[in-house]
Amino acid sequence: MLHAAFTSPWLHWLALLCLCAAYLQGGFDKVRDFAGAVAEVRQLGLAPAAPIAAATIVLQLGASALVLTGWYRWLGALALAGFTVLAGFLADRFWRGPHSQRQHKANAFFEHWGLVGGLLLIAWIDLGGFHGG
Repeated sequence: MLHAAFTSPWLHWLALLCLCAAYLQGGFDKVRDFAGAVAEVRQLGLAPAAPIAAATIVLQLGASALVLTGWYRWLGALALAGFTVLAGFLADRFWRGPHSQRQHKANAFFEHWGLVGGLLLIAWIDLGGFHGG
């Protein structure tokens, strides 16, 4: 009974949704407040800010859609993993910030690595890395 519950298709889809939740929320928030998304990109020192913000929205929502629908799931997962690594090194540089913010930024940085691990597992499984056992 426990095995059936934890191997059910709905739980698999829920797990994928949970892994994509931050990207879906971030993408939708950026769509609702595009000026804020552009300001966030500028704050990171990236230019041109508006096209980068638009590309971020497309990546967050598009790659999440790939993961959730299963169509090129591995590609969506790898895209989100790469984005997360890049975003972590741009936004969560705990080693450079004021001492008062280091713990918070370090937590965010390493939480992002947890997402990267989950996304890499999705790609690995989708590409045939899991053979049961």
